[in-house]
Amino acid sequence: MSSPLVLPKPTQATAVAGGNMANIGKSITLKGDLSGNEDLVIEGHIEGRVDLPSNQLTIGANGSCSAEVHAKTVVVIGKVNGNVIATERIEIQATGLVNGDVSAPKLIVQEGAVVNGSIEMGNKAKASQAAAAGLASTSPSTSHSAGYGGEKKAALP
Repeated sequence: MSSPLVLPKPTQATAVAGGNMANIGKSITLKGDLSGNEDLVIEGHIEGRVDLPSNQLTIGANGSCSAEVHAKTVVVIGKVNGNVIATERIEIQATGLVNGDVSAPKLIVQEGAVVNGSIEMGNKAKASQAAAAGLASTSPSTSHSAGYGGEKKAALP
């Protein structure tokens, strides 16, 4: 007689690349600056600034951000009110809504997605990202154009 094989249950969600992924649940609201060094999925609401320079940020279907967003890769399934800057790529899925400027070397916008703001890609986007990173620690950035009908607010240092 042999005993049945028992496999341990995974304790953390894993990212596509195989690393760890943090999750902010849909009942969580966070106000302030959020930074880290791991992939993050937001299903709740964030107000302030999100900075994940070496990682992927996913705004889930239930997620919303009223924030300035900086990450290596950004996937928007939910809603973002604020500028989105990525060093590699931004993907806005069919249910995604971005009210703010978008800047990345690569941009994917699915049919049905909404972007209300200016778009910068290629070398110009890289230069803007470098300038934004330098200005973020010293003073609010005022170099963005108001490419949409919403009110433009300067980022807090």
